[in-house]
Amino acid sequence: MEFGILSTAAIARESVIPAIRATAASVGAIASRDDDRAASVADELSIPRSYGSYDALLNDSDIDAVYIPVPNGLHAEWTKRAADAGLDVLCEKPLTVDAAEAREVVDHCERRDVTLMEAFMYRFHPRTERAIELAADRLDDVRSVSASFKFPLFGDPDDIRLNPGLAGGSLMDVGAYTVSAARQFLGEPDRAYAHMDDSRESGVDTEVAGVLEYADGSSARIASGFDTETVQRYRVEARNGWIEVEHAFSPPEDEAATLQYEIDSIRDSERFDPVDQYRLQIEHFIDCVESGSRPRTDGAEAIANMAVIDALYESADRHAPASVDTRR
Repeated sequence: MEFGILSTAAIARESVIPAIRATAASVGAIASRDDDRAASVADELSIPRSYGSYDALLNDSDIDAVYIPVPNGLHAEWTKRAADAGLDVLCEKPLTVDAAEAREVVDHCERRDVTLMEAFMYRFHPRTERAIELAADRLDDVRSVSASFKFPLFGDPDDIRLNPGLAGGSLMDVGAYTVSAARQFLGEPDRAYAHMDDSRESGVDTEVAGVLEYADGSSARIASGFDTETVQRYRVEARNGWIEVEHAFSPPEDEAATLQYEIDSIRDSERFDPVDQYRLQIEHFIDCVESGSRPRTDGAEAIANMAVIDALYESADRHAPASVDTRR
């Protein structure tokens, strides 16, 4: 499989392109809206072809699939254009700016008969898989989940993550991971409540605290932000024990990852050798394209995650709980 990369974004250069090259696939081309920028990155990373527009890359007949890490607000447009070109799509999260747009994009890709996968790399780490398995098989009646992902975003006031026109904000950037984590253990919530702050007066949320409510009385607490030191963790609590994970979403690739838990009064931990979760994500995408199977982070999963994010934004605007639209 030969990939085209739509954008010279840091996540593509530093994480995804090396991950693709660690598989049997290759990177055939990269595009930017700046021809010189595309050529410079292609030269730096030894990518055979570069283009000064995304459309030009989509017209490259040697490309089989694209990875799309353009700003959030452009994900839907370029995912649909790639599908129109008959290309399978791995799109960076979040897939779209809201659930309605996600439904539109998913339907569009299904009509074009292309594979669509949202790039939530943490879902492919063996520790994540094990935590989900433990919760399902050994925890009795999960009652609460707490998940936080924060990091300090300072220095560049023009950072796209602070741009409301490009669907910036901490919830869309790192909060999406916390919503995803809560849903893995508790499923789809009925209601959401959120408090948000814009400490930079940038027009986007730089701190979010949210609560997800479930019909059976269980709940999840999520937090995201750009204003504090880095924290990445989640904790799952049930009637007979708990599971806790630190460095939960982006663990160092050169260090072992650990999973701690106490179940039925027995405390234990498990160690996972260093892995490249981006490579595992790429391998899963390739397998799904070749087999025609649905990706773990498929369109339905993207819609469900965005429905919760929509409710959190609605709640913050209204200063009241908001219902989660569970339509797929």
